[in-house]
Amino acid sequence: MRLYQTLRNVGKFRTVFDFGEREVAHWFPGHMAKGLKQMRASLKMVDCIIEIHDARIPFCGRNPVFQNTLDVRPHLLVLNKMDLADLSNKQTILKKLENNGVRDVLFTNCLKQRDDNIKKLVPMVMEIIKRNPRFNRFENFNYCLMVIGVPNVGKSSLINSLRRMNLKKGHASRVGGEPGITKAVLTKIQVSEHPIMHLLDTPGVLPPKIESVETGMKLALCGTILDHLVGEEIIADYLLYSLNRLEKFSYVEKYDLQEPNDDIQHVLKHIAVKLGKTQRVKAITGVGNITITVPNYSAAAYDFIRTFRKGELGQVMLD
Repeated sequence: MRLYQTLRNVGKFRTVFDFGEREVAHWFPGHMAKGLKQMRASLKMVDCIIEIHDARIPFCGRNPVFQNTLDVRPHLLVLNKMDLADLSNKQTILKKLENNGVRDVLFTNCLKQRDDNIKKLVPMVMEIIKRNPRFNRFENFNYCLMVIGVPNVGKSSLINSLRRMNLKKGHASRVGGEPGITKAVLTKIQVSEHPIMHLLDTPGVLPPKIESVETGMKLALCGTILDHLVGEEIIADYLLYSLNRLEKFSYVEKYDLQEPNDDIQHVLKHIAVKLGKTQRVKAITGVGNITITVPNYSAAAYDFIRTFRKGELGQVMLD
């Protein structure tokens, strides 16, 4: 009876997310504009473009500016964070990308100490380069690649992983869990000895205008846009909506809820109480001001989002 009631309640959950009149902030600071300009200027020394994107959103959020201005060079799409993505329909994803003109795709988990897919990257790049004329770099046996992508998809992690695997060397790029860690423009880093191969690390560049509010929300959920520009409670609500839509109910057990729930205020209140995330506020009463303890909804939203980003709420496919 309890299971039947739970399933009946899930059937009443939202099927469409109400974005209201919201607009996603256009996060395009000066280093992004400068980075894009220098990327274009450096194309003549580049043999292949490696575009890195989040495997949970393989279709949306990729910067169209990259495709319009940098696709004059051979192109490899690396879908990183595959450990966080539901790849049960991987072949369908690859077919759709191929129909969109993207035929060379590699799934990776760059934070894994030894990711076998990383071993495939240099041979794949060499094969892609062989299929295309090198023109002014024809007699040069050193190879130069440019790593591009929106913020916080793992560009620096990929570089460090390649160096660790091919050169037995440590970190060359700073890695962080927030967008905007790499701000230096076009840092040249060696990642292979045989053949000699360098990567140009670039700052993450978002489109000056994000295609839709929903795309912006997916980017925010994956940590590509700074949380405070969208609002953590809004991101948490979209996360709850997405998990319920995908029937990923592990958040129920994680936070000791009785059953799946579609009310973000109820869920955040429960998380705040469970984790002891409260705050003291002043309340005006008929007998004067008193201080009361209330749930800290922002702190609860922060925990909910971070738990998802660490993969503790299951693998998802947001597209």
